[in-house]
Amino acid sequence: MDVNAALAELFKGLAGFTLGNALMMLVGLALIALAVIKEYEPVLLLPIGFGCMLANIPLTGLSEPGGLFAVLYKAGIDTELFPLLIFVGVGAMIDFSPLLAQPQMVLLGAAGQFGIFGTLLLAVLLGFPLNEAASIGVIGAIDGPTSIFVANKLAPRLLAPIAVAAYSYMSLVPIIQPPLMKLLTTPAERRIRMEYSPRIISRRVRILFPIAVTVLVGLLVPAATPLISMLMLGNLLRESGVVERLSRAAQNEIANVATLFLGLTIGSTMSAGSFLNWDTLQILVLGLVAFTLDTVAGLLFGKLMARLSGGKINPLIGAAGISAFPMAGRLAARVAQDEDFDNFILMHAMGVNTAGQLGSVIAGGVLLALVLTLS
Repeated sequence: MDVNAALAELFKGLAGFTLGNALMMLVGLALIALAVIKEYEPVLLLPIGFGCMLANIPLTGLSEPGGLFAVLYKAGIDTELFPLLIFVGVGAMIDFSPLLAQPQMVLLGAAGQFGIFGTLLLAVLLGFPLNEAASIGVIGAIDGPTSIFVANKLAPRLLAPIAVAAYSYMSLVPIIQPPLMKLLTTPAERRIRMEYSPRIISRRVRILFPIAVTVLVGLLVPAATPLISMLMLGNLLRESGVVERLSRAAQNEIANVATLFLGLTIGSTMSAGSFLNWDTLQILVLGLVAFTLDTVAGLLFGKLMARLSGGKINPLIGAAGISAFPMAGRLAARVAQDEDFDNFILMHAMGVNTAGQLGSVIAGGVLLALVLTLS
């Protein structure tokens, strides 16, 4: 091999590096910066950003058949393994006691799913086929694993922008929601103090709850069974009290490894060729619309409940009806305390937040069932 051929081989990757690759590497760096500097969902955004950068370095072979990213995608995304493992960990972290003590909070968790169906209709009007519109709408739940699960079944070609939108908006919950809360509620409403008489939820009820939810949802919405069963399995590990090691592993090692590989794999799909297009921009905008509609619907339903209850319900808890657990619940409580430092609505907000987690999974299953039946 002569010198010129050797140099050409050496700089082959640089020669294949395009302006689009450079732009996507900047996107990857921006995600990493949000994770490191702003600490916005670093566990998610850092591996996604790094995977995005790697995906836009030419000729690495990582995404080729047999390459690292190709293997991870086939093993964890095609099979839905990574989202399901993450849901086991999420379930092991959730305490459903606040919801069981206040079952009426289910209504606010349901109201927080309005944006999913509203955005679905909007996406159809914009020309997206029903399967893609349904996948885009699920972004509004701000539930990354559910968004990936639904998109992989209904619209695999849109998986990358849908996953990035879902996780990015999850990290931006503390920025997007407070202005909406203050716009749609009055200072007097934000100062409403809610009584909390802690009902003691027996161990038997806490153990039977995940079993009953799995059976009930499985029979009524079979398409949601994989997600809801793994969420409830994690919760059963927690509440049983006899498998502490498994519960800790689900919350930590298993969830962390699955999240790392999921983030890298999603980032690896963000190549310039597949990501820089008009559809991606529309998906990002529609995802924001879905998130906004979910928050607005929750707040407005919270205001309705406040009026019907004679001012006993703080409408801020309606914003916790999205699935960003536990961030949305804590944020609602913080906004209430910004208005009145001695106002404690955290337990009420967490009840709504856990209801929203269940609601987003069920909504995703309903969409899967409807779209697969109609297609």
